[in-house]
Amino acid sequence: MKTTRVVMHAQGGPEVMQLEDHELAGPGAGEVQVEQTAIGLNYMDIYQRSGAYKMSLPSPLGLEAAGRVIAVGEGVTDFSIGDRVAYGPVLGAYATHRNVPSARLVQIPDGISDEVAAAVLMKGTTVEYLLNRTHKVGPGQDVLFWAASGGVGQLAGQWGAHLGARMIGITSGPDNCEAILKLGYAEAIDRKSENVAGRVKELTGGNGVPVVYDSIGAASFDASIASLSRYGLFVSYGATTGEAPPVAPSLLQHSGSLYFTRPTLADYIKERSDLVHAAEQVFQLILEGVLTVNVNQKMRLDEVVEAHRLLADGATTGSTILIP
Repeated sequence: MKTTRVVMHAQGGPEVMQLEDHELAGPGAGEVQVEQTAIGLNYMDIYQRSGAYKMSLPSPLGLEAAGRVIAVGEGVTDFSIGDRVAYGPVLGAYATHRNVPSARLVQIPDGISDEVAAAVLMKGTTVEYLLNRTHKVGPGQDVLFWAASGGVGQLAGQWGAHLGARMIGITSGPDNCEAILKLGYAEAIDRKSENVAGRVKELTGGNGVPVVYDSIGAASFDASIASLSRYGLFVSYGATTGEAPPVAPSLLQHSGSLYFTRPTLADYIKERSDLVHAAEQVFQLILEGVLTVNVNQKMRLDEVVEAHRLLADGATTGSTILIP
């Protein structure tokens, strides 16, 4: 069968992405073939497209999607034709149809749409490992979260509040500050008009927070360090403004015996059991009404260049999906 997919023959700006038609073979052993209905957009896609992460070329793009199983390869017993499924991260999601290793698929439960599943799987499982496993967030803790208006940030605010934490979100502009206060955040800091570390110290009686989740990188590093309490944990899980500077042991020493970690989703869901467990937690919290997934941008697959521009410019909120 034919599939239309996004391919890049060089890394660089959004314009390197091209739509191409390809002949798609049947699924191999351990694979299923998926007719895709919604494709998730993630900042990791920009890292891979731009050259921040080196890729073998030519390369497909995109890491998560949802759809319907239309063929099953040899040895696959967990999925059947007609099943609604989602997956991620598996390179090549920007496509109308594709083959996916069954070990990376999860069933979409009744009550959750394909669009929500495509928008939430990677972002939701990211929040799961950040709040439950990288650092176990609990009742009464102060938690500082950068990019609180984004897809991950919106889920983190709601999930953290559900765990009993006081979530402090950092975003830009009064409108975004007002919006995140309805998404679990007890406090909102406007990075454009406020001193982040100074405001954190005001909110915590001068102590700082025990954990900061930072996906910004270079531009936020100093403020994150200055916002931590003694023995605090700096969780650097992204770099939208470029890689954070090298962390000297003496900086951690003199800033309060701090801890620093750089986790990645791929490690936390490497085992299928971890992927399934994390996805089930995300879906269950959605079904219970704890998590609201805001799909604020829907664009066609052939609008992927513009979608990347908007995401890179910080012009989106919540989640963005592409419709094949």
